[in-house]
Amino acid sequence: MATRRLGTQGLEVSELGLGCMGMSDFYAGTDGAGRDERESIATIHRAIELGITFLDTADMYGPFTNEELVGRAIRGKRDQVVVATKFGNVRSADGAYLGINGRPEYVRQACDASLKRLGVDVIDLYYQHRVDRQTPIEETVGAMAELVKEGKVRYLGLSEASPATIRRAHAVHPISALQTEYSLWSREPEDEILPTTRELGIGFVPYSPLGRGFLTGRFRTIDDLPADDYRRNSPRFQGENFQKNLDLLQHVERLAVEKGCTPSQLALAWLLHRGHDIVPIPGTKRVRYLEENAGARAVELSAEDMRRIDAVAPLGVAAGTRYPEAGMHTVNG
Repeated sequence: MATRRLGTQGLEVSELGLGCMGMSDFYAGTDGAGRDERESIATIHRAIELGITFLDTADMYGPFTNEELVGRAIRGKRDQVVVATKFGNVRSADGAYLGINGRPEYVRQACDASLKRLGVDVIDLYYQHRVDRQTPIEETVGAMAELVKEGKVRYLGLSEASPATIRRAHAVHPISALQTEYSLWSREPEDEILPTTRELGIGFVPYSPLGRGFLTGRFRTIDDLPADDYRRNSPRFQGENFQKNLDLLQHVERLAVEKGCTPSQLALAWLLHRGHDIVPIPGTKRVRYLEENAGARAVELSAEDMRRIDAVAPLGVAAGTRYPEAGMHTVNG
């Protein structure tokens, strides 16, 4: 698999990453139904075999247990992977959401805890998961920079940060990557965020590149989701929005048939063709979907193909916001 550079500080990763969140939380329901740790670890091992060596996790996934799972999976394979994790979204052991924390003392505490759970000496890419609007970004990134000096972290990242925040953070310490939702139904980064990261030489890591699974074509009604799957609370999966978004999916499916690939592969190939500074991290906990996603690298899209895709999935095409109202207050911080 080809590699891509994130930022200008030397971070090099596989052109596709693997989002590990769903192995421990959210998508399969809060009761853990549908999860199999052996299958999840097998998926990570298969990713490494395929050259997908950029693994994405966070302390809040589980909470806490996803880092432990990733740590078990990479034991004996540490030198083959680039591990990215995140801090800032605070949850209690029972899963309750406690808010966002970017205070310097918390940054250090969170990093030490992640290192222990992952079983590693250094975190390759450490993101602030959400911007703490009560703590100046200069203080948060200053604390993250200290972790780099101490050898606990190699590169720094932000997630869901606004252009102004990105600039302020980058002035304190070079930011190598910005992680933000970006897909055929979430093209908002193209307005201001991508131009900012490109001006500053910051890599871009799209999360939910398959629209939280919607662009795979596997969901035709809300009842296709487990009863406690958190996507049931997503405005884009509800009521009339769901049907309107199915109309978009049908256009994508027709184009995929023409290209001889799956809708997932088309959606990922579109992102890969948007620029060499973009590294999508589709998430899955199953080997067969991982292998399908990896096949996106073989999908060649011409300028005309890209134009047609852009025509059926323009900016703002998705019905409904990305998150419920409370969640929208935490993005673009």
